[in-house]
Amino acid sequence: MRSSNPVLTRRGAFETDRQQPAGHGAPQPGQHGTAYDRQQAPLQPMTPEQLQEMYQAQSAGPLQTGRMTIDDVVARTAMTLLTVVVTGALSWAFLPFENFGWAVGAALAAFVVAMVVTFKKEISPALVLTYAALEGVFLGAISHAFESQYNGIVVQAVLGTASVFVGVLVAYKSGWIKVTSRYARIGMAIAIGFVLLTFVNLLAMLIVGGDGLGLRSGPLGIVMGILGILIGAFFLSLDFNEIEQLAGQGVPEKEAWRAAFGLTVTLVWIYLEVLRLLSILRD
Repeated sequence: MRSSNPVLTRRGAFETDRQQPAGHGAPQPGQHGTAYDRQQAPLQPMTPEQLQEMYQAQSAGPLQTGRMTIDDVVARTAMTLLTVVVTGALSWAFLPFENFGWAVGAALAAFVVAMVVTFKKEISPALVLTYAALEGVFLGAISHAFESQYNGIVVQAVLGTASVFVGVLVAYKSGWIKVTSRYARIGMAIAIGFVLLTFVNLLAMLIVGGDGLGLRSGPLGIVMGILGILIGAFFLSLDFNEIEQLAGQGVPEKEAWRAAFGLTVTLVWIYLEVLRLLSILRD
């Protein structure tokens, strides 16, 4: 099933150069016909020596085929998350969190880079790491601000994010979460509604002031926080499903960067929602 995650559905980027030029179907001098002709031709029995050579031949591995594996995704994701952590730590240590102007600027720049990565046909590892660095600057600032008001909240948010990740992974691998077309459609509809409602609340905050529609405080804020975390878990399940499918299809190894980017975006979403929810519960 094709994933609904906009980050991991750039299917055109996964196409290999398998197209043949017009007229290629006809046998050329020195060739043995088309693949169809070869399939229709009677199979010739192999000699015992040929069978032995095939048995002893080394199987094709990731280094030989250049195809993406789950290990490739894990390695690239570790690199992007490490970049987020390093730049976040530097932002926390050296930049004043009282002034959010530069932090907001980093967040906007990260959004622009994320859009370029999402809609760009060819994946760029440099752009993925740039996104991770900019996101780390923003997260370092906002985490420092929350930590100054609620001691220990950042550690709790990190542990909460890790718990969601492990929980969804276990549920997915155990078959408790089945990614179907119906599941993806319903989840995406809820996610779009959540984003639109959050955007309206942000506009209300800018125009009216205060908490806008009150979606980020009190009982309603708790409900929105839980819903945001569940939507993040939903996107994680789409990520896992798409990564598993792409690895099985043998897409190019470079596409592991796209998968790592999708996981990083989702984990950042979950971390921010956990951070907000914990701050509301502390209040």
